[in-house]
Amino acid sequence: MNRQEALRTLGLDEDATDEDIVIAYKESAQIMHPDRFAGKPKLQKRATEQFKNLQEAYSYLRDHGAKGGGSHTGRARSASSREDELEARLAGIQAARAQLVAQRDALLDSRRNGLTMLVVGALIAIFMRRIVWLAGIAGTAAVWGLIEVVSTTQNINSLSDRLDELTKEKKRILQEIEELG
Repeated sequence: MNRQEALRTLGLDEDATDEDIVIAYKESAQIMHPDRFAGKPKLQKRATEQFKNLQEAYSYLRDHGAKGGGSHTGRARSASSREDELEARLAGIQAARAQLVAQRDALLDSRRNGLTMLVVGALIAIFMRRIVWLAGIAGTAAVWGLIEVVSTTQNINSLSDRLDELTKEKKRILQEIEELG
């Protein structure tokens, strides 16, 4: 990767400053973070590839500076750059968390609807068993509700595990920032 490609990846012009690079990276990380697409494997794979390109571009520009030269002339500059990188990662984690929480909330609603379908379908099937066609439809709805409850519960558990991982990563990054500062 060269400087022009890195700038283009971040959507920046030739005259971008170090601050512009950090801001562009944080914004792009929030938009492209793969965790935003946790329930959609094809989109998540594509986002992961784009996110890797984004990180590579940011790393290149951070190491070579906004103007193309070596921007790290001392320990303070390097620590500041590391802190900027950690702040950008925190922004990405926050964006991913927000997306995962929204997905989890949608799944909780779906599970609640499945549970309602299960209970209502079972009750109708039991009380209307003499009307065979109605009991059959109600029984099918009850089974569908059960399937919905089980599958959404599995997805909710997966999202909750990922949220826990993000929380641990956030704590680790905050601790590292504290040690730098």
